[in-house]
Amino acid sequence: MSIPKCLEDKPGTMDTNTSVVISTVLVSFCAFQLLFHFVSHWFSARVSPGFKRLSFEKKIEWNSRVVSTLHSLVVGGFSVYNYFFDEATIRDPLWGDPSLVRLNVAIASGYLISDLLILVLYWRVIGDKYFVIHHCASLFAFHFILRDGKLAYIGNFRLLAELSSPFVNQRWFLEALRYPKFSRANVVNGILMTVVFFVVRIATIPPLYSFMYSTFGTEPYERLGREVQCTWLVSCAVLDVMNIMWMVKISKGCLKVISLLRQEEKPRGSLQNGKLD
Repeated sequence: MSIPKCLEDKPGTMDTNTSVVISTVLVSFCAFQLLFHFVSHWFSARVSPGFKRLSFEKKIEWNSRVVSTLHSLVVGGFSVYNYFFDEATIRDPLWGDPSLVRLNVAIASGYLISDLLILVLYWRVIGDKYFVIHHCASLFAFHFILRDGKLAYIGNFRLLAELSSPFVNQRWFLEALRYPKFSRANVVNGILMTVVFFVVRIATIPPLYSFMYSTFGTEPYERLGREVQCTWLVSCAVLDVMNIMWMVKISKGCLKVISLLRQEEKPRGSLQNGKLD
């Protein structure tokens, strides 16, 4: 195992960091499992009367999306902070001190492992091969950050994509509660979902690959080693292909709703919040 430059000549640092990483991943995993199996059901039943009327299958997916939303808010918010204020990784995107980013990646990794377990346990209800591919590709790339502290800035940059998940999940919640497709809540959330998804998952693609290309042949890039270099390229490519596929699907849905809204010949006050009877 290669030791990052920032950790050289610091006896015991690797052992301490490894313990913190493993502990954070385990705590994150257990916390998200607890949220899925107990807290989400208890909380949702109290804040949303419609939750109690959902089928067992719908409740499983509901709980999964509640956990996903909470994870996205925590990890996405932490990523925004690191993106603007973590000076170490900003100065050196490939080898900068990864302490703050590593903590965030450990939280995200615990969630991904937890979600993979939930997908397996309830495959007939919420199983999705694309989510499995997404989670595995992310975990494989994240382990280089957790193990060696390499590419911390890039890992944090990828986690900014989580900011779109709350809007995607909210769309499903509104549908599960049978809000009318043209309700104000659905239309506003749909537009926000499309815009935010594009900003954090699609608009970030050109600068990411432009930066990647600019590092080719440099000394910091060569020090990464072929394994990390290939993982950086392949994992990003896999995730971005899926992001583009999802963006196309979201855009078609958004354009369809906007088109239908224009055809509607209803009074201006027709967009009202819907609710489950």
